[in-house]
Amino acid sequence: MERNMLTALTLSFSLWLPTVLAYQNGQAITPQMGWNTWNHYGCDISEDIVLGAVQALKANNLENYGYNYVLVDDCWQAPARDATTGAPIADPVKFPTGMKNLSDQIHSMGLKFGIYSSAGMYTCGGHFGSLGYEAIDAQTYADWGADYLKYDNCFNEGQAGTPKLSYDRYANMSFALNATGRPILYSMCNWGRTARGTSLRDSDAMYIIDITALQTIANSWRISGDIYDQYDRYDDRCPCTSMIDCKLAGFHCAMTRIIDFAAPLGQKAGSGQWNDLDMLEVGNGGMTYDEYVTHFSMWSLLKSPLILGNDITSMTNETLEIITNDAIIAVNQDPGHSPVTRLWQTPASGGGNLSLWSGSLANNAFVAALLNTSPSNQTVDVEFSDIFIDQGPTYQTGTFTFHDLWQKNSTGAWGLEIGTFTGSMPSVEIGPHQVRVWRIVPASGSASRRDAAEL
Repeated sequence: MERNMLTALTLSFSLWLPTVLAYQNGQAITPQMGWNTWNHYGCDISEDIVLGAVQALKANNLENYGYNYVLVDDCWQAPARDATTGAPIADPVKFPTGMKNLSDQIHSMGLKFGIYSSAGMYTCGGHFGSLGYEAIDAQTYADWGADYLKYDNCFNEGQAGTPKLSYDRYANMSFALNATGRPILYSMCNWGRTARGTSLRDSDAMYIIDITALQTIANSWRISGDIYDQYDRYDDRCPCTSMIDCKLAGFHCAMTRIIDFAAPLGQKAGSGQWNDLDMLEVGNGGMTYDEYVTHFSMWSLLKSPLILGNDITSMTNETLEIITNDAIIAVNQDPGHSPVTRLWQTPASGGGNLSLWSGSLANNAFVAALLNTSPSNQTVDVEFSDIFIDQGPTYQTGTFTFHDLWQKNSTGAWGLEIGTFTGSMPSVEIGPHQVRVWRIVPASGSASRRDAAEL
């Protein structure tokens, strides 16, 4: 989050270190799911708004699909900390019964409660941050019954510019959360903007984020600037074409731009350690149905946390249909924990591009997606030599059954079986700004494991 910030922070990802063990707090075994106040409400939040969302979440049975975190983002804070103890306190007008009572009500509904702060003097909305107050803030959140902390990166007081400085600032909160003894999912919103020294306009320092280092202290980390509820609109406030060595993450990042950012980073994700592509915009009105299907599908396949950001008290049937596609959600929550990889991308006629993605699922199943960001219809042969590039010749020449995860079968369940194919699926048609997603399983009697010679 950084829409209200005045200053710029540069961001670069270092990907050269080998993978290490994930943050061992038992949280986010699969990507977390829930709802957050920010994308729809911004700072205009209150206890009534949050409890209304809780009731809507229950009424729409969203918790049965996995959406179990209710996250209060920025602007919940009182004008100042407790004058005696320094503890954080909630705005008494917005949250008149306090955060502990709100947390208790959320828990009584069988859901989990999340809170927000920033690793800086102030939050992105200009309220008190947690820099230097990590221990008392973490303990207070635990006393409130928090199950989740989203931790932003605004106003870091110059404690950035090297991997060690940035790591220490976020690690301090990680250690403080663990010291409370309460399991709290730690979600780093680490790209943010800040000031260097005391000048709000001095942003010369290179801000390094080492993903491998984050794997030992957090359950998820943001990989880009803030999402913008647009499909592919270019905005100079999100200037980078890749997050690798990006020097200004910015904000107003269109949805497909974030997909491009995430493409090479899947190798750093896994159980308990997820690349966060930012909160979902599905239902907020800036994209079409097909574009929101793409948004939800690719966030799911890339194993991003699925955090709803719309007004769930007033959803269209189309929005509800998208966010409750249990076949797509099952890919996101698959126990194999493997994000998809982009296998190829080629320019399409009329602009945009066509790309093929695939990944492994548990029990020798696979998922593949064909993504068309162009404004025109496209037809392509989907080759098994691409889909199964990592599995070897037995799979590449094998026979597989495909289930379309955005079509329903005769029972009304997502995942219509569309056919069995050998070596390729020929002449696949896809419309403008659409995605085709398939769950793929070996046909009876075909490849079930790689030959020894291929290993």
